[in-house]
Amino acid sequence: MCSIFGMFDLQPGDDLPALRRHALELSRRQRHRGPDWSGVFVDEGAILVHERLAIVDPASGAQPLRSRDGTLALAVNGEIYNHRTLREGCDYDFTTGSDCEVINALYHAGNPDFVGKLNGIFAFALWDAVARRYLIARDPFGVCPLYWGHDAQGRLCVASEMKALVETCVDVAIFPPGHVYDSATGELHRYYDKPWRDYAATRGHALAPGQLRRAFEQAVHRQLMTDVPYGVLLSGGLDSSLVAACAAKFARERIEDNDASEAWWPRLHSFAIGLEGSPDLAAAKVAADALGTVHHGFVYTFEEGLDALPEVIRHLETFDVTTIRAATPMYLLARRIKAMGVKMVLSGEGSDEIFGGYLYFHKAPSAEAFHEETVRKLDALHAYDCLRANKAMLAWGVEARVPFLDLEFIDVAMGMDAAHKMAGPGRIEKHVLREAFDGALPREILWRQKEQFSDGVGYGWIDGLKAHAEAIVSDREFAAASSRFPCNPPETKEAYFYRRIFEGFYPGEACAATVPGGKSIACSSPAAIAWDPAFAAMADPSGRAVRGVHAQALA
Repeated sequence: MCSIFGMFDLQPGDDLPALRRHALELSRRQRHRGPDWSGVFVDEGAILVHERLAIVDPASGAQPLRSRDGTLALAVNGEIYNHRTLREGCDYDFTTGSDCEVINALYHAGNPDFVGKLNGIFAFALWDAVARRYLIARDPFGVCPLYWGHDAQGRLCVASEMKALVETCVDVAIFPPGHVYDSATGELHRYYDKPWRDYAATRGHALAPGQLRRAFEQAVHRQLMTDVPYGVLLSGGLDSSLVAACAAKFARERIEDNDASEAWWPRLHSFAIGLEGSPDLAAAKVAADALGTVHHGFVYTFEEGLDALPEVIRHLETFDVTTIRAATPMYLLARRIKAMGVKMVLSGEGSDEIFGGYLYFHKAPSAEAFHEETVRKLDALHAYDCLRANKAMLAWGVEARVPFLDLEFIDVAMGMDAAHKMAGPGRIEKHVLREAFDGALPREILWRQKEQFSDGVGYGWIDGLKAHAEAIVSDREFAAASSRFPCNPPETKEAYFYRRIFEGFYPGEACAATVPGGKSIACSSPAAIAWDPAFAAMADPSGRAVRGVHAQALA
């Protein structure tokens, strides 16, 4: 992955050299995402800046990508996993081996719906100098971040991270996932809309375990597209362990076939982090030993995590409690991974949203309610787990890929009737996924109870954060929280503590409005709190908030 910055709607008389310098300065603030190279394109209508993290085609894939005749310029943050298939149908003179150049080719072909053909994670800005037209688009679930706004002269600016816009655009906002903006029409259009969003379209549809397993293995295989060393994040939970199991399988097959056509490591490296004695570290070691990965388990201290919080919040651009709790150890782990020379990792985000893996799903009153909540969770992923994994890792120039959010796999898994996904008495969450991978992992890993990452790194992490916030946020301060922060006011002292740090980097209501609000229990949406009257007395997003389900439930 990389970062992009774009400036459009330039006017005659604009000082292009000065705007170029300004664009470079703004882009520099997100260079941690792409430390390998910087590229700039300037003409009278647009400026594009790209900070590159070279994963595919390191030798010739520098951006912005230009068409052979120079009329198209493209800056992309992301990966297009089906680019080889798409290339075959294009009458276009490609200039690089970059997976992203297929976007120029599809645009050149004149298909107005070409963005919907892309299977990948992406945010891009494309400039057509002949038509004086630009397109801005983002992947369906917002795995890649993207923000936009206007400067004081009305020029439209777009950037991978808010920090590049906060001082320039008073109206900075999130560019919505699954949408494309076309300057030719001035309209923001939703290009991604699937039948499975409606429960009625999935009713009665079942999948054999083998079908689900094959679909996920194929998703992992597609996302192992890389020309640099890679690894897997392995917490020892079900999702990351399944990703690791599939990746290890394909790595072994390449060794046996003596296929060195791509830069895959001879052995798969896995990475975990936690406090001393954490549940995740112990479980990750069991999974790694069974899979034969070269495993690296790192221990951090509470003080190290606390010290990192300001930088974590600056990089994540959020004050959401769950996201910050989970992102801090992930941020520390990313630095370790970077130090070992790894530039890409596979991660398990998205599974809980697809299969209802959060423990509060045990309370779902019906299959339809269950399904509707999974759709809500997928729609919100860009503000939570996708944001966390992407920005925490790329703070140190490490790309996180998420096979559970592969678009072909999503169609398979979300097309299933939620009646087959439901948990309850005697039936553990994500039973259908565990059953599909019977034999792929040790039973104690395959059937391990859901632990949210912020819990699994060690229960002392969350408990310590609460205690620290209680000590440094006075009762008087907290009593005035809604006056100081009228937009999404914090509901706990821990939330106030994070919000105070956030405001120092990102002042103003526009920035605050990019962070979702509302009460959450065990990472639920506000709508799901009605599933259990006991939730009304709780106000913590930890998985331990679900009494009667989590083995270590909060009292």
